[in-house]
Amino acid sequence: MLETIAKGFLIGFLVSSPMGPINMLTIQRTLNRGRWHGFVTGLGAVLSDFTYAIITLVGLSFVSDLLTEYESSLQLLGSIILIFFGIGVFRTNPLKGWKPDRIAGETRYMKDFISAFLLTVSNPAIILVFVGLFARFSFHPLTDGPVSVIAGLVSFLVAAMIWWFVLTTLVSRLRKHFNRRGLILLNRIIGILLMIVGAGGILLSVFPV
Repeated sequence: MLETIAKGFLIGFLVSSPMGPINMLTIQRTLNRGRWHGFVTGLGAVLSDFTYAIITLVGLSFVSDLLTEYESSLQLLGSIILIFFGIGVFRTNPLKGWKPDRIAGETRYMKDFISAFLLTVSNPAIILVFVGLFARFSFHPLTDGPVSVIAGLVSFLVAAMIWWFVLTTLVSRLRKHFNRRGLILLNRIIGILLMIVGAGGILLSVFPV
């Protein structure tokens, strides 16, 4: 049981920690809107990763068939969404979101959560990461019964949430070191990076290697 918990925790951390588009988006929102907006964005990614983790556990053969059949279409859709996110980030004025009022903040939390979930869930390639990690660490809790499954998934969730909490806390503490010009520049850099990643995904969908 302890081994399953340790493996679930490690996989949750390894899946969440790479500095990809969702991490950049979380950092940007933490700087512009505040720590909790960034954390909620991370939770949206956690829900998507959790969904794919369950799919992977249910059956690697099913996941493989699904990826083979819809990989190009899903990659194209995710890339288009990523480009729109990049455009939105590039055009955002961080000064407007520096201190959101209470009502606007409450209504935007759900938008942050849903947008992060859609951005992450539209990238089915994460399943390949799960397959590799599950194989690498021999993580197969389904063979050990329902208690083992629950323990493994809960440890996965805990690790992912700890990552987003620590990341947004550190970024929030460093926020005072960013001046207005720096925030605008950061927005544009992140927006350009998101658009480049999205454009690359479209090219790979149209001209697969």
